[in-house]
Amino acid sequence: MGLREIELKEEYRSDKDDIVAEFFFPCLGHCIEYDRCVDFLSIQTLATISMAFENFTEGKAKLRMVTGHRFKTADLNLFTKLFSEKYTKSFEGKLIKDTKIQKLQNIVNNGQVELKIAIPNSEQIADSFSERIGIFRDDEDQAVAFTGTSRESFSTQTRDFESVDVFTSWNDKSRVQRKMKDFEELWQNKTKHVDVYDFMYAEENSLLKYSSEWVTQN
Repeated sequence: MGLREIELKEEYRSDKDDIVAEFFFPCLGHCIEYDRCVDFLSIQTLATISMAFENFTEGKAKLRMVTGHRFKTADLNLFTKLFSEKYTKSFEGKLIKDTKIQKLQNIVNNGQVELKIAIPNSEQIADSFSERIGIFRDDEDQAVAFTGTSRESFSTQTRDFESVDVFTSWNDKSRVQRKMKDFEELWQNKTKHVDVYDFMYAEENSLLKYSSEWVTQN
């Protein structure tokens, strides 16, 4: 089944919709590529995406993420282990958390997850990177793009009040193509006012900021 099989709305809003259950998870279950920009990224979020992204199990799915340069210390330590070629130990353990992280390590090792860091390089950008776009693609060359939510949070207990505007390649092709072009230029470090680096390059060159108390961390 492809993305066109999902009954999608043009907008999802927290007062009327369960954005995760009605939009994110169905799209993740029907796509083979997911491009996403977020301001903050946690291990829990990335592990949840890997569990929901059903096509990962077949080894053909691809996830590309661009995030800002601020991390919680514990998350940064795990990300560094996951993306470092030097770290070869297993995360396997008795806890559900260990199982999720081990699955994440497997798909990272398989080259299915790529992570880049965007850092503002202009005085015109006040704080940090917070682009709000995402694109799902399926194996039928259809795509769904969205804007509006600034972070990927799949908690069922605490969520921001938010709205998501949705565009499909079969109903709004030009806008979807524009979002795809915007992401690709960002990924290739061709966007004004920000520098984009591979995660490990940013970590090894001390470009990341971290704290145990980021109050805005999901």
